[in-house]
Amino acid sequence: MKRLPWLTTLMLAAVLSACSGGGSNIPPPPPAGGFSVSSLKGYYAFSMSGLDTSGAYLARTGSFVADGAGNITSAMEDVVDLSAGAPTEVTFAPGSYSVQANGRGVIVLKDNSGNGLTLTMVLQSSSQGFLLQTDTGLIGTGSLGSFNLQTTTDFAATALNGNYIFDFSGESLTGATPTVVSTIGNISATGNGIITGGVIDINDGNAGVSSAVNILPGSYTLDPANGATFGRGTAVFAGHTFAFYIVDATRIKFLQEDSQGGSSGDAFLQSGAIPTQDSGFTGSFAYLVGGSSTVGPDAAVARFAADGKGGIGAISYDENNNGSLRHISQGSNISNASYAIDTVNAGSGRGTFTFTDSTNGTFTYVFYLISPTSGVIQDVSSGFVADGTLLAQTGSSFTLAGLAGNYVFNWSGVDISSYSVENYVGQYALANSASNNISGVLDGTSLGINGVASYPNSGVQGTLTINSGGSANNTYQIAAGSSVSPTYDFQAYIVDANTLLLVGTDKTRVLAGIVSRQSQ
Repeated sequence: MKRLPWLTTLMLAAVLSACSGGGSNIPPPPPAGGFSVSSLKGYYAFSMSGLDTSGAYLARTGSFVADGAGNITSAMEDVVDLSAGAPTEVTFAPGSYSVQANGRGVIVLKDNSGNGLTLTMVLQSSSQGFLLQTDTGLIGTGSLGSFNLQTTTDFAATALNGNYIFDFSGESLTGATPTVVSTIGNISATGNGIITGGVIDINDGNAGVSSAVNILPGSYTLDPANGATFGRGTAVFAGHTFAFYIVDATRIKFLQEDSQGGSSGDAFLQSGAIPTQDSGFTGSFAYLVGGSSTVGPDAAVARFAADGKGGIGAISYDENNNGSLRHISQGSNISNASYAIDTVNAGSGRGTFTFTDSTNGTFTYVFYLISPTSGVIQDVSSGFVADGTLLAQTGSSFTLAGLAGNYVFNWSGVDISSYSVENYVGQYALANSASNNISGVLDGTSLGINGVASYPNSGVQGTLTINSGGSANNTYQIAAGSSVSPTYDFQAYIVDANTLLLVGTDKTRVLAGIVSRQSQ
């Protein structure tokens, strides 16, 4: 899952000094599993975003090469730091990494000037995982992201051929003050360096909402120096300039590099039978969005069922808006619940849906389908800028026995009581008992007016309680052995046996994240 874009709602006025975090009160369990340094081997594209130590938007996208023996043989990245001026390319000297049996590890890099970059990682599998910057050296801290195994044979312009769905979020500089921006859409690449066009939806906190805007022809090219080595290239479309790194022919990581602001995200090749009319969109879907409202940071998780006739039902919705919680369940309180597949831009995967709650007002969304079972989604309700992930729910009933296993997670958000940004990654085992069924470890960082803090190797214990079959809101609580917070409370929506979507229900912080099953 992509990095949620609410970090830009917290602009810190002062330069922050570094400080260390507290110790653990819950000992982490001994690392168990079958991972080792040989589990990380090959070329990996990564992307991260967050804040620098002055509170400005920071994003990095790049590639590293792991040799399977604990060495990073080469690496490079593109960095956008809106407090530092022009984007930069960084080439790293050889580095190192470690991997524990549970998939947790650390990557250590240094640029050619000796500046360090330390990334705590957790492997979901040998081909992907989550990253957290845990140093205060190379261009600050406060960054969270992911990495994916690259297919080097796809490091060519010809590999980029077809319709791609993208979701970029970050910070807009189009107005008097920086604000959150979300951009989702569709582009068509020809395999010969041409983007023939597409359609785009923009929700810019400065400029407002622009819906279903046609994208004029653009272009892309592989970097002559680093294209064949790292899969790096540059692109121009939708009025923006990007650097990109190829994961493979089906996935590309983009980083905006122009004067209009900074944003990052992935583009995915469309596949499967993309609906071109309402009858092609059916089934149950869950979604997670994060961003901001006119009040403050916002995150929401929900589910609904599409009937193939333009109607939606079985709605369940949970939101944390700047510490104010609301839950909505389908009933007589819901009206005007409908969806529409875009027939003007047929085949783009674009659609919209809306519903009105008698107490909380109208909710409106735009989505683009990557496949019949996955997509990206943007909240265009009045006063909101948010985006995230839309996934089909497989199965109508879930049990602890069916979910038991090892998982990795990331959470991020804002502590509104201390004006700080928080990021977490970790790993745990879920048992099929009714209580205390979560045991694992997390790493966290906090960046705010009190400085920069890190919370490494904190033990976690907790409980997932499944309600009414699990397709809607379930109770998820984590106790952590760190001084960030003694407990974290969430509503969890189960997508399938491998994925849970989370939104925090603590009134002092707004958190959201994803939990994914670990495989070896």
